[in-house]
This record gives sequence, structure tokens and C-alpha cells, in this order.
Amino acid sequence: MRLSTAFAAWMSFAPVAAMTSHVPAPVVPAVFAPDTVPADADDGAAAFTPDGATVYFMRGTGDGSTLMESHRRDGRWSSPTVAPFSGHWHDLDPAMAPDGSFLLFASNRPATPGDPPLDAVHGGKRHVGQGMNLWRVDWRGDHWSAPVRLPDVVNRCSLIASPSIAADGSLYFIGCAGPHGDFALLYSSYRDGHYATPRVVPLGDANATIRDPAIAPDGSFIVVSIKHSAQQPYRLAIAFRTPDGWSAPQDLGDAVNGGKESMGAQLGPDRRTLYFYSDRSATGTQAGTAWSNGHDHIWQVSLAPWLDARAGSGR
Repeated sequence: MRLSTAFAAWMSFAPVAAMTSHVPAPVVPAVFAPDTVPADADDGAAAFTPDGATVYFMRGTGDGSTLMESHRRDGRWSSPTVAPFSGHWHDLDPAMAPDGSFLLFASNRPATPGDPPLDAVHGGKRHVGQGMNLWRVDWRGDHWSAPVRLPDVVNRCSLIASPSIAADGSLYFIGCAGPHGDFALLYSSYRDGHYATPRVVPLGDANATIRDPAIAPDGSFIVVSIKHSAQQPYRLAIAFRTPDGWSAPQDLGDAVNGGKESMGAQLGPDRRTLYFYSDRSATGTQAGTAWSNGHDHIWQVSLAPWLDARAGSGR
């Protein structure tokens, strides 16, 4: 996505093993809220409150991005406005706790007020103002609290992003791991108000390039963006929890994946609808130049074929 390109540029790319490409049934994504969101906007990563009445998402603003919010009233989404905790720094990747009590997001805002934006340091190079750490805001009944940076056990380097929160508070995210600071899908359990030291999630081939996790609240499945090589686009895939860990990621198929990227996976309030961003071309009733302009838009698609097929298999 245009607004997350700076972060993606620091990611290491490596070949990954081929994934199962079987799609249980044809499904076609639809543009989210096309009657409210302008087609020339550059949007992504939609995080909903549990009642589905409010959505937070990121919108590209030149070289950065801002978190926006919109409210559903009488069956329509309101015109998006800047979220009260955003608007000054480069903020992206909002993720809602399943119970709606808090929201996490990535930002280049400094840990100490008055300091400059966080620099990204990777591969021996410093990139001014392009760092990312995870921050938290808590819902206080009628407003959000001031943002608080997550502890260093999570923000262990200057490029931490793409959080996803399980019902028990455990955190999945993309961050640095290993002696060389390579980027990986990480997991940190949450207990008694503290995050445990993150560990790499063994998902698919060990050399897989995985980004943007969306964990089911009960941890039964996860959707990620994954790529075969540096030259290929990120594609959405789903993996299921097994007694031995995780199943092999299953590609969601060409009907879902399209354009140069399919990223920013988020689960909707029903836990069966997937929201993601892509520069794909619109099809069907939404086909046309308005939604096929090369911008990233928020798309939605049902995961029912994959979830139902898994349930039907008895696994």
C-alpha cells in the first residue's frame, strides 16, 4: 500500500514453498462502503468495534498515513474523520481488541514527548522518521485514552507493526527476530498485565515471507499475507490451528487475491468476514474506472467457504 510502503521496504524477501491453491467455492470481494469512501482515497486496515457500528482504518496522506474513523447510522457509514488519537504522526495498522476495550496501532511517534519521530534502523542504515512501534489507546466509556507505547519486550526494535489481538490478549505482529534482526511473524502471550518475550510463529515454510496477521479471537485460524518470492505480490492465505501447531497456509485463490498486493487482513465483527486492502480492479457491479484506479481500497469477502470446509472435515 502506498501508505505502508516505507515499512515494507525494510522487510527481507525470501522464497517460500508453494501453497495449496484450492478454493472451496468461488468468492468475489466487494469494495467496503463505496457510497461513503471516495474512490480516489488510499485506504486500508479496517478495525471494527464489536458491535460493528464504528470502524477505524488508515488513510494515505502523502508520505505518511492517518487513522480515520467512521460510524454506521441508519445503514450507512458516515464521512470519515480523523481519529482523536491520530492526525499528527505517521499512524497505521489499527487493530481492535475482540472485546473493544482497547485498540493498538503502529506509529512513528516518539516515546518521549518533544523528541523527533522514530527513525527506522535496519541493515546498518538509518531512515529518518520512518520507524514504527506499537501504541495502545483504551476505551474509557465515551472516549479514547491518550496513546501509550507498548513495553520494550514488544517494541524491541524500530520496525514493529501489523498487530492482531486474540481474545486472551495475546499479540501477533510483525517484528524483528534472530541475531540479524530479520522480520518475522511473532507471538507474545499476555498474562497478568504483561507480555511475554515474543517468539517466532512457525507458519508454513521456514523461509516464508509473511506479513499482516489477522488472528481469530479464539486462535483457531489466522489469515496472513504471504509471498513466494520478492518479485511476486503478497497473497492472502489462511492457516488453521492443529494439535501440532498450524496447518500449511492455504491460498485464498485468484478471485480474492488480485492486483500488486493483498494485505492488511482484519476480521470483521462476525469473525467470518475478512477485510483487506488491495489495488485490485473491481469486478461485477462495482467494475469501472472509479474503483480500478490503482489506489488501494478496503475490500471485504466472506471466509465462510474455508471455515465451513474446515468444520465439515472434522479437523
